[in-house]
Parts: sequence; structure tokens; C-alpha cells
Amino acid sequence: MLDVNNFDSMRIGLASPDKIREWSYGEVTKPETINYRTLKPETSGLFCERIFGPTRDWECHCGKYKRIRHKGTICERCGVEVTRAKVRRERMGHIELAAPVSHIWYFKGIPSRLGLVLDIAPRALEKVLYFASYIVIDPGTTELSKKQLLSEKEYSEYRSKYSSAAFKVGMGAEAIKELLVEMEADLPEDQQKPEEGIISRLDLLHQELTNELKTVTSQQRRLKAIRRLEVVEAFRKSGNKPSWMIMDVVPVIPPELRPMVQLDGGRFATSDLNDLYRRVINRNNRLKRLLELHAPDIIVRNEKRMLQEAVDALIDNGRRGRPVTGPGNRPLKSLSDMLKGKQGRFRQNLLGKRVDYSGRSVIVVGPELKLHQCGLPKEMALELFKPFVMKRLVSDGIAHNIKSAKRMVERAKDEVWDVLEGVIKEHPVLLNRAPTLHRLGIQAFEPVLTEGRALKLHPLACTAYNADFDGDQMAIHLPLSAEAQAEARVLMLAANHILAPKDGGPIIVPSQDMVLGSYYLTAVRNSSQGRPIVGEGKIFTGINEALLAYQHQELDIQAEIKVRMKDVDEDGNVVKDYGLVRTSLGRMIFNETLPKAVRQFSQDKKTGEWSLGMLMNKKQLGKLVDICFKTLGASETAVVIDNVKNLGYHYACIAGMTVAISDIKVPEKKQALLDEAEAKVKKTQRQFERGLISDEERYKKVCKVWDDATNLVADAMYDNYADNEPFNPIYMMADSGARGNKSQMRQLAGMRGLMADPSGKTIEIPITANFREGLSVSDYFISSHGARKGLADTALRTADSGYLTRRLVDVAQDVIVREEDCDVVGINLIRERAKLAESAAAAVEQLKETLEGRILAADVLSPETAEVIVEKGVTLDEEILKTIGEAGVAEITLRGSSSNSDAAITNAAATDTIKLGAPDENIRKSIKSAMVAEMMGKDTTAAVVDSQGVEIVPAGVPLTEEYIEAVLSSDAKEVKVRNNNIRGIEVEAIVEGSGVIEPLKDRIVGRVLAEDIINPETGEKIASLNDDIDEKLADEIV
Repeated sequence: MLDVNNFDSMRIGLASPDKIREWSYGEVTKPETINYRTLKPETSGLFCERIFGPTRDWECHCGKYKRIRHKGTICERCGVEVTRAKVRRERMGHIELAAPVSHIWYFKGIPSRLGLVLDIAPRALEKVLYFASYIVIDPGTTELSKKQLLSEKEYSEYRSKYSSAAFKVGMGAEAIKELLVEMEADLPEDQQKPEEGIISRLDLLHQELTNELKTVTSQQRRLKAIRRLEVVEAFRKSGNKPSWMIMDVVPVIPPELRPMVQLDGGRFATSDLNDLYRRVINRNNRLKRLLELHAPDIIVRNEKRMLQEAVDALIDNGRRGRPVTGPGNRPLKSLSDMLKGKQGRFRQNLLGKRVDYSGRSVIVVGPELKLHQCGLPKEMALELFKPFVMKRLVSDGIAHNIKSAKRMVERAKDEVWDVLEGVIKEHPVLLNRAPTLHRLGIQAFEPVLTEGRALKLHPLACTAYNADFDGDQMAIHLPLSAEAQAEARVLMLAANHILAPKDGGPIIVPSQDMVLGSYYLTAVRNSSQGRPIVGEGKIFTGINEALLAYQHQELDIQAEIKVRMKDVDEDGNVVKDYGLVRTSLGRMIFNETLPKAVRQFSQDKKTGEWSLGMLMNKKQLGKLVDICFKTLGASETAVVIDNVKNLGYHYACIAGMTVAISDIKVPEKKQALLDEAEAKVKKTQRQFERGLISDEERYKKVCKVWDDATNLVADAMYDNYADNEPFNPIYMMADSGARGNKSQMRQLAGMRGLMADPSGKTIEIPITANFREGLSVSDYFISSHGARKGLADTALRTADSGYLTRRLVDVAQDVIVREEDCDVVGINLIRERAKLAESAAAAVEQLKETLEGRILAADVLSPETAEVIVEKGVTLDEEILKTIGEAGVAEITLRGSSSNSDAAITNAAATDTIKLGAPDENIRKSIKSAMVAEMMGKDTTAAVVDSQGVEIVPAGVPLTEEYIEAVLSSDAKEVKVRNNNIRGIEVEAIVEGSGVIEPLKDRIVGRVLAEDIINPETGEKIASLNDDIDEKLADEIV
């Protein structure tokens, strides 16, 4: 017997009729399921106990044998074996068909396997199988050809002309089976060639197709031969016979896999498969009876066709024609439907199963939670931790045994809740939200018991899960073993997942209310902006004095003040005296929550005056998290983030942000800007009317005018807010990054601008109104296109991206990237300039961004004393880099490689040596000469830009000496060019053997030319270097 838990490989193949009979425990001959009076299965029916086993453990159908002592006995009265009822999940039956039928997968699949083997077009095959045409099996001495199709009229004409004995025709699956049996039969002994492996007609067909591949020139015939060869080769290698694609026997799956259950009202609900099997059995029995009665041929033929359709529906309902439907016009679920798709056997039950110790509930926000915590409803916690609670109840002596402990838990006694509190302490749980698109879709949290029935989620964990609180649900899983708990705590705890796997930037960044609160707190008001600011310009001795003044309403939280500040160590010694620091109370409060190492002190280089804090918008908060992580590590960063969260929520509440229609201010300049744009459009129209520009040019110009006008109105609106109302709630929300953005504000207070029609083309008439002013009927109508399209696109994109991911994973299953694109060569200008630095310290300062976070592969030695300054294996941070720079180290060696052209990129042992400040006036010349030699004349892969984003060299242009000079004179980071050493396809050199080879056209479409293509006959250039090969160009080349 096969051990289903331990096997090396598995192959899916065709089952022969004998194999199906071997699986079966008996033939199902009746369509009945259960007796309506006794509710017991009918004998020889679809639920027959004699075939599939007893419905009750150790009890036969008639009741003669009961209990386990009769195990294995077969009742002589009812024929049922006394065994366990679970065999009804394993035992199969079969239906002996009165006429062969084709398997729809092999006839209707793409490409049709039956059609390929027999070399018959699928449409012709369908006519034969469904009794619309005859097929010639043996032409005899007539002018007919083998496999020729004949209509009823043609057949009667040929029969009267030659007599029915002169040739042989057939119809339906019987005729196809005859052709297949003939194909797989052995050749006469004189025609066999064992040394060449040719014994059967199938072997001969294989040889013929191989020879045809070598000689045929037509692309169409070649493709067909390759497809046929694939199928023939598969049959030869697998040992399956082509005739098994035609079925004489249909297997009946075990009854427990197609159950029938009684509902409350006495009615029964049954699996769709039972209806489909019933149709097959009814039609099969009717056909048997008609054959016994020697019914007219036309009636028998119709019944055979109906049997074929019934078996088609059973295997794959809806594959051919209209599907068989049940009550309410619902298509019945066939055997194929039970396997395929998200709800099929593979994805639902085999690849993913429902597991014990798990639950599911709606999520609500838990702002009071810490980053490593989640709120777990008491009822859910008690059920999940039930065995742990029961064990603790017994070990603490509260319950005498497990049985009484279980009873206590089920009755939820008061003692149980106290024990549960102890059990969940330091026992992490896993929270998962579907779809799990990256590793942060499952994270570990420490549970905190809560009232109610909803799971509470930390607001900062939402980004990683892509969760919101509008009815989202999440699943919870309990790690049971000590190892699983340790793994969850160390590897999966949410507080350790501060960085995103996509780019290494922080993913846990305060958002929405937290950002708004932080922005409000750290903003500074000036009396020049309108009302007088209480306490502005005052000087305080410290934060406590400032807080006292604020509590007595002597100081506005956003007033700019000066405070005397010192940095004191644990012993009370002054480490640094900042003097009078320019700040605001809000900025001081914000910085008080931060550790000293990351407080936001900055010094004015001209005056030497210190200031504390800055305006904290979403971007600045992200940077703060990043700095904290690099400086303090994950656990301390989690504490800082929680503090910022609490502060943000508190001051968002105090700010009391509301939005009124009066907060939407339309800029005064708007009408003037619109008039200017209107004049430009009229001018363009006149140019078109005079024939100076084409309609296409006019359209583009008009669209550009209105785009520019929209942007100018938006800028005017934004500047108006920034200059006159910086504390306007709408402006604060957008400017802080809490919610909304500049383009949404533009639609509220600026102008909506150009819209797209249903096809996606821009309508050249803009919507000059905004939502504050209100839209006209035509404005509303124009904008409805885009709104509807946006919603439809979103829904379609979600489904498409999920399916694309599945296919992508499928094709990339066994692909390993072992090297980078070696055709691209680049130069890291930051590194090269670091060599020109005056000292190692200056070089380190230049390379800081690229070096931080890298790991040393070798000890760093002092150039003077040869002592180890930094040991290998240490991760570089700001302090260590400073030490290396001050010591004047000439070079350091790091683990891994960041060089694009390094062949050892996948080698974990690869190292990367970086030169630090070797001042030499020849180095600039050497960089230039290297670039001239390696890169000049080659096309850039991307635009080269400096640190300000100004383009120095465009993308896709050859690198000239002037460009190289410009690059070296700028602070651009790197230049990359394409080598054009692309591995080409030698058209002449392709030799097709016996294997399956795709046509040349398919291989070159979508690739890029590595050289000009010249027509050998005319000498004319067909295509140029670096052209993309599309279908049309491929046809010319081939």
C-alpha cells in the first residue's frame, strides 16, 4: 500500500478501463440514492452500502451483524462488509457504459490532444463524436480517403454506388476509438525496426514527424508538426495508450465526497455531482435497453449522443455548449470545478487548510496599545488558550483533574479569567490579514485582553497590513510549542519590523491624526500673520517654566521663544551648554519625548545661535524613525514611535481640526489666469483656421495651455494659503501629509482642469470651476466619465495583479538569478570623487550614505600603530565612520559587493574594497580616461542627474567627451551605459533536431537588435541597431 505521507514523486496520467475497474468495489447500475421511507441507501445505487461500505461503524445494511467482533465479515443477506463507516470516503465504484464516450479534456482542451494524435481538425472531430458526420475508417477499394468525413447524404450515395461491404465508416466515440487502437497497434514483423525503436504505428508516426520537421519550410506546417510530436512523444514516454482517451468505464467517486444531507424541513440537500451521475446512469440504462430491443439506428444514435453529453457535463460542465443547470438556473459543479480555482480542492484544501487554534474577527483601532501589543477579545482568548488554561487550573490546584478544569472553562467561572491573564503573558499570537502580499502580512503581537468581540490593532501596524477600520477582518493564530513562541517573539514581533522589505525605509511611520497633531504642536505662529501671539519673544529658564506660563495662559504653545538649555549627564555634569535656544513650547514638548541622541538641535553657521525642533510633517517623521532606527536600534525606536503616537493623538484632539466650507478659499488671481489661458487657446484656434498647424498640433497645444493654467491656479491657491492662512485646517491637513494632497486641494479651491473621456483621451474643454464654486451640468457630465473609469479600473486591476502574481511565481519557480545585466557598465562617481578627497575624514563624509549599514569584512588597522581600530563583522554607523576617518585609514574592505559589474555579486564571500582619500591630481585624469575608453560613444541607460535633479546627460544618447566633462564637473552619483554586446541569434546556425523547438519568429519577437539587419539579396537596411523587434519586423527578418 502506498504511504501517502512519504513518496518521492507523483505523476498524473490517464487511467485505463482495467485500472478504473481495479479501483472499483462494484458497479453502480441504479440512479437512486436513498430510500425515501427508510432513509437508507438503495442497493446498487449511488450510495449503495454493498459497494461503498456501511453508513454506520461495524454494522451491515440489514442489521444482521453489529459490533466490532464481526469485523471483516460480509453479510450473506445484504452483501455489506462489516467495517468502519469512514471507508465511504475512500471506496470508489464504476459505471459500465453501453457505448464508448470521449473524455472532454482530451477532445476540447487547447490544443485538442485527440485531434493532434489523429491529425483531424477539432471541428471535424466534434461532428464525428456528436453524430453529425460519418468518418471513413477503411476506404477499401473506393476513391474515398481514410479519416474523410461524410454527411448522411454522401454516405447513402457512396453506399448505393459501392455497396456497404466495400468500405467501412463509423460514427461517435466508437469510430474514433477504432482509429486510435489501430494507431497504437504493433506493426507487422517485417516492417518493425527494433534497432531504431520502431515497433508500433505510434513509433512510426514519431519518426515521420521528426523527418518532416527537418524538411518542411512552411512555418504553419512546422508548428503543427511540433505540436503533434509533443503529444506523440508524451504518449510513448509515459506508457499511456491513446485509446484510453475514449472511455468505456466511468469511475464513481466515494459517496462521502458528494454527500447528501437532510435539512430541517425533511428535505434533502445533495451535491451537484449526484445529479450529474444520475443523468449518466439514466441515459446509460436507457441506451442498454434500446440496444437490447434493436431499436432503430436514429434513436440509438441520439441516445449515444445524449450519453456523451452527460459524461461531458459530469467531467467538465460548461466546457462544450450550454452548461447543465440546477434549481434557479445555476450551473452544476462538475468534477473539474471541484479541482480548479480558488475554491477547488488544490487551493482550498491541499495547499491551504483551516487550522486549529485560530480565529477570525473584525478589527478596530487600539490607540492605547504599545507597538508590540494587540487587543484580544476575552471569549476568543479563552477558546484559543483553552488547553493552557486547563493545564494551569490543574497545576495550581484550582481544579482536581482535566475533566473538571474543562467544565470550569466551558462555564467561564471567575477563577478562569485570572488564570487566563497569567497564561497569555509573554505568549505571542500571530495576526494575519489577507491578502498576504509580503512578509509583513503576518506579524506577532503580545495579546492584551479586551471586552467586546473585535480584535484591536495598533494604528501604526496598519501600513504593513494595508488595513483600515471600515470592516476589515483579520485572522489570529496561536504558536503552540516553545520553539514556535520563541521564533514568533524573536523574528516576527511587530516592534522588530520597523523597516519595509521593499526598500529598507521605515514602514512604521506615524500617519493621519498623529501627523496632524505633531504638525500642529511643532508649527510656529508669527504675530505678523494676523492676531497677536501670547508670549512671543519671551525668554525662559527651562521647559518647566515655559509649561507653567502655558498653563496660566501666559504663553501660546506655538509662540516663538528662547529657552536656556544645557546637556547634563547622569552625574549632573554639564556636557554641553547651548545658551539661549530659539524654539517654541510645542517643539520642546515634542523633543522631550525623544532620546537625547536624536533631539533636533541645529546651529546657525553665521550667528552661532542654536535652535531646537522643526516643523514635523509626515516626511520629517519618516526621517526621524529612520534616524532612530540607525542610532538606537529597533526596541528603542518602537518606544519613540509609541511616544510620538500618543503625543500626536493628544494634540490632534487639542487642535480640534474641523472643515467648513468657509475654509475653502478661491485665489483672487484665478480669473486673470483663466482669461490669459482663454486668449492663448483662441490664438491657437486662429493658427489652425489659417492652416498654420494641423488639428493634432492644435489639440496638443490646447491641452498644454489648460494643463499649465490648472497648475498656475493650483500654485496661486497654495501660495495664498501658505502666506495668509498657514493654520487653515484644510491647508494643514494637506501640507502636513496627514490626509489629502495638493491636487485634491486644487479641485476644492482651484480648478478641476482637463478630464478624460471613456476611451481615455483627454477632453480639450476644461472644467474651470472647483467644488467650492460648484459644477455646471456639462462639467458634472464630463467629470463622471473619469470617476466611473477610475472605479472600474481599480476593481479590474486588483484581480489582474493577483492573477499576474500567481503566474509570475509559477514561471519563476525554478529560475535563479546568478548574475546582473553584464551588458550595462557603470562608474560610481561618488566613490571616485572620494579618492580625490583631501583626507580620509573628508572621504568618509562623502561616502557616509553608501557606507552606513555595511559590514566590515576585515579588521581596520591604524596606519600609525597598526592596532585594530574596528574589528571585522561590525556594522558601520556614524560614530565608527568618524573614528575611521579621524585615524586617516586609506582603505576599508566590506562584505558583499555594491559594484554593478562585480561577477561575484551572488557570492556571500565577495568583498568590496573602498579607497579613502588618496589625494592625487592624476586621479581626475584617470577617471576621465577610463570613462573615455570604456563608455564613450555608448548609449546611456538612464538620464544622468545631479543632486538637485538637473539633467546633465539625457537617457539613450551616446556619451560624448563634452558630456563626460559635464558629468565630472557636477556632483552626479553615477553613469551607466549599454555595452551593446547582446547575445544575438544566428539565423543560419539554427539546427533543429528531433526535439520540440519554437519557431524563429517566436524567439526573436520582443528582443533588441545588437546590429543592423541588411537584406542579403538587395543590400537594403531592414532594421537598425537597438530597434525593438515587433511582429511586423520579425516577419521581414524571417
